[in-house]
Amino acid sequence: MSAPTVLEPRDLQLRQLQERIRGMQDGVPRIPVITHPALADLLQLRTGGAYEVDSASLAMLLLATPSQEGAWSAVVGAADFGIEAAAELGVDLTRTVLVPDPGEHWLEATAALVDVVSLVLLRPPGDVTARAASRMDARLRKRASTLIVWGRWPGSEARISLRSSSWSGVGEGHGRLTSRRAVIAVQRGSAPARETELWLPAAEGPVRRVRAAADARAALG
Repeated sequence: MSAPTVLEPRDLQLRQLQERIRGMQDGVPRIPVITHPALADLLQLRTGGAYEVDSASLAMLLLATPSQEGAWSAVVGAADFGIEAAAELGVDLTRTVLVPDPGEHWLEATAALVDVVSLVLLRPPGDVTARAASRMDARLRKRASTLIVWGRWPGSEARISLRSSSWSGVGEGHGRLTSRRAVIAVQRGSAPARETELWLPAAEGPVRRVRAAADARAALG
């Protein structure tokens, strides 16, 4: 796991300026979206943006906290989206619209849902053209919605990826998987990726950082 990046004052000012620019585009305010506490200091979701993930568990993690706060979400093109796993990670299924197989009309279905829900998870069936992505990005900004793409998306604001993971819980050939220790990387453009290590899921309790859990145990003696 890489060491935390220490920013010089000039670098910090530059990052703050970049955040302000990202917060306003085409004259439309980019409102912060509640992000899971385990990722909060690595990633700030905003309305009007598209974000890439490379696994279902990361997609669910990004949906979970806004869902718990009352936001409506939709899942498009992910026929193998595990609703039980999503519920365990905190996604409120009563506020989730599922469109598992939109066929060739997946882009139109996504655009229609962007108009009415706060977050849309899309699994594209193939490569997405820059033109299609640009048109959808403009719609996201106009409707103050957020797109999470399980796959690749031209011009995405960040890519959240599962670098490595190991499961625990299985004994000598039998047992039940109870927890997974995973290294998560967040990358913006060409900047170096920033990493953290999570229990995703934890054996007991919510998803949390591995280091935070170790520090809590140390504080308790």
